[in-house]
Amino acid sequence: MEQMKLLPKGISNFRELKAYNCYLVDKTMFIPTLERAGYFLFLIRPRRFGKSVFLSMLREYYDCEAQNDWDMLFAGTWIHDHPTAERGKYQVLYMDFSKMGTDVDNLKQNFNTYITWTVREFLEKYKEYYDEGYADKLLASTTDGGQLIGNLCTTAKRLHHNMYLIIDEYDNFTNNILTKQGHQAYHDLTHDTGFFRETFKVFKDNFSRIFMLGVSPVTLDDLTSGYNIATNICMDPRFNNMLGFSETEVREMIEYYRPYCDFKMSTDEMIEDMKPWYDNYCFSVRALRQPKMIDSNMTLHYLDSQIRYGEQPETMVDSNASTDYTKLQMILRISGNADNEDSVLHRIARGEKQCAEVLKSFPAETICEPNKLISLLYYYGLLTIVGARGLQPILDIPNNNVRKQYFDYLFEFYQKHHYIAEDRLDNQVIDMAYHGTWQPVIDTIAEAYSDNSSVRYAIEGEHHIQGFFAGYIGRMKPFIFFPEIEMAHGYCDFFLFPDHARYPDASHAYIIEVKYLPATATEAAAEKQWQEALEQIHNYASAKSIQRLCDGSKLHLIIMQFKAWTLERCEIVRSEE
Repeated sequence: MEQMKLLPKGISNFRELKAYNCYLVDKTMFIPTLERAGYFLFLIRPRRFGKSVFLSMLREYYDCEAQNDWDMLFAGTWIHDHPTAERGKYQVLYMDFSKMGTDVDNLKQNFNTYITWTVREFLEKYKEYYDEGYADKLLASTTDGGQLIGNLCTTAKRLHHNMYLIIDEYDNFTNNILTKQGHQAYHDLTHDTGFFRETFKVFKDNFSRIFMLGVSPVTLDDLTSGYNIATNICMDPRFNNMLGFSETEVREMIEYYRPYCDFKMSTDEMIEDMKPWYDNYCFSVRALRQPKMIDSNMTLHYLDSQIRYGEQPETMVDSNASTDYTKLQMILRISGNADNEDSVLHRIARGEKQCAEVLKSFPAETICEPNKLISLLYYYGLLTIVGARGLQPILDIPNNNVRKQYFDYLFEFYQKHHYIAEDRLDNQVIDMAYHGTWQPVIDTIAEAYSDNSSVRYAIEGEHHIQGFFAGYIGRMKPFIFFPEIEMAHGYCDFFLFPDHARYPDASHAYIIEVKYLPATATEAAAEKQWQEALEQIHNYASAKSIQRLCDGSKLHLIIMQFKAWTLERCEIVRSEE
């Protein structure tokens, strides 16, 4: 048996991936489609979705100096047997804007230093194409990064060299400025004669091909008049599956490693384990019938544990995902929604789908507007397309990994107003999962809600109560938690079932229905509502999907009825023994 290929976790360079004999998920079949899409392309995808590896692969494919390594780099890939006429025709100027410093006092210096370093590396690689001494002459001509690139391109044009500009994390530099230094520093960079804007002007008419990737459309809009030649392929269905992993690709990866590893789970079981946490990304309404995409970084996190130990990871969320939560906090801070309980973010966290146009770009100063914020959440991977009303997307939280970030946000929001000791609640939750003693958990959260005088007047209502409970219940580790999950032609408020992969002895599952009455409601109205809730919750419990998800656990049906902000009635209406 040949040596097992390494799992490509943490490797973003295509050449290194091949040199280290890493497993490769082949995406080279998208190269011809990209070439037909246009000469100047722009694409946004969430972080850790394989962007850097893909761009690094393009760099090697088009680089005229990499052709001696053609077989080493591309043997076994689709493009090796189907090369295009553009292969190896370019000098590639490759830049990664995440490598620039964001010290506000040295922004221009850091930018120019990085550009100078990049141009020096470029000329060292392609020195045989230029006159002797040209690199020293060019680098001595100016310290301005934009002028340096402009002068290089002028010379390349005169010598009839084809140049391909590839920019990874094109928006990282400016997004960091926006979040750390505020709108004014960002505005100075990207408007009028800001050096960043001026540099983008240089790109126009100076490169044969350009491909830029990032995570946000904000900078592009602010640079529009400086760089307005790119074709935006963010929502082009032809590229929906280009980044991230499809289920088929994940299955093939598992099957490759199976002969080398002591997997205790079948491939179907592993896929079933991963999908609720990592799956369900769709980037175009026209791609809704295509396979949904799986978070590639999280897939590698999961498989790394399976390969090393033959079992699932202790936590389904990679520790690096904490940067996503920081990103969510950043969006709140910039948008001014951090303390707005009725904000779009709260509604999403409570399980409300959003039907809204996804804007291709917008200025940074407008992201506090609801439709702009929704678009930004979509681009960051915190929302995904789950349906459509006509051609208008319906957006929802893609999976448990992202849902947990929203719940963490709700938890921190409510903890600021009424603190609950986490160790006390955690112990109650363990008893709820292992012994079926659910009442202490409900009472603790309900008491906090009732006592939350600083916010309760603003959050009165069924959906707001659900949001409050979701902020706490969503953090219950022994459970996999779904709010507003569709079942039996309805949407149950909370469904919790044991995470048997990590808590094999947990044996209790719950469907919880929340009802709200205004303070003026009569007893007759309360009883009528209760009977309606009984019918609903038993209907939910009859769904075939419930028994499959409960996986033999005891299912408890609980109804909570609030009057204003007080829990008036809470009963278990069915308990499987």
